[in-house]
Amino acid sequence: MLSYLLRRTAILIGSLVLAAVALFVLLRLLPGDPANALLPVGATPEQIEAARRELGTDASLPAQFLTWLHDVVTLDLGKSLISTLPVGPEITARLPVTVPLTLAAFVLAVLIAVPVGVLAAARAGRWYGPVLNAVAQLGIAVPAFWVGLLLITAFALRLRILPAGGFPPDGWGDPGTAIESLVLPVVTVALVMSASLIRYVRSATLGVLGADYLRTARALGSSPAQAFWRHGLRNAAVPVIAVLAMELATTFLGAVVVESVFALPGLGSLLVRGISQHDYPVVQGVMLVSTATVLVVGFLGDLAQRLVDPRLRQRGAS
Repeated sequence: MLSYLLRRTAILIGSLVLAAVALFVLLRLLPGDPANALLPVGATPEQIEAARRELGTDASLPAQFLTWLHDVVTLDLGKSLISTLPVGPEITARLPVTVPLTLAAFVLAVLIAVPVGVLAAARAGRWYGPVLNAVAQLGIAVPAFWVGLLLITAFALRLRILPAGGFPPDGWGDPGTAIESLVLPVVTVALVMSASLIRYVRSATLGVLGADYLRTARALGSSPAQAFWRHGLRNAAVPVIAVLAMELATTFLGAVVVESVFALPGLGSLLVRGISQHDYPVVQGVMLVSTATVLVVGFLGDLAQRLVDPRLRQRGAS
């Protein structure tokens, strides 16, 4: 297990470096000059060159990357070209919106998908088994922003029981209003996420229900529910854990769209503002944090799989 942990950690570090390189290069390939964000319209070539020297964009790309990588390692994500504020603290200030939204939506999606997916597999021969599967397939095709707009129309505009968007100025200093502001975004993300997760849970459960060891357990006197709980749950959970890690990472990234729909001051709105203003330090900072989150969640998902399934540990040892 220790050798796997070291090897997987090395892969994680290498992936982070490759992601940083790709992010840096792709942003430099986008049209537009960051120096223009500091200058008024009609700036002279001398002013543009001075702005490039101030930003460091007059140096070669390898030199710019090494400087940026050094700053990232020292936890310095630079300063915004527009507000001149440090990017790191600005990202940190917005995490109390994005992180609770992501985690609450993830928990709600799991609470919906696991029982529904198991039920769809256990009752595949009944009429409602295929219906649940068809509803899940339909949910995968529905965009998150459209679900958000439907929920706003129903619960904010017609019933008027929940706010249509925004977040209290005091943040979590007003917990009641903050929770109300996140209800519709959380439900939006959870519904979209649970639709795809239901299919994975259903597929994993179907693979376990037909296993020989479950038939043996039932022949020895266990009920179908007891046999699945005692012998099938862990085997069904192994492939689902990897999917859960992927879905958690996807939920974190999908919060960008949902935060824009509900006007939440999270990482999504910060990223959209940075892109619209060509504020490259802000875009780099948000994308780097998001990418690192995805890679770390995948890393933890792999470790959880090996802890749950002893066969993976034995295979690694052999």
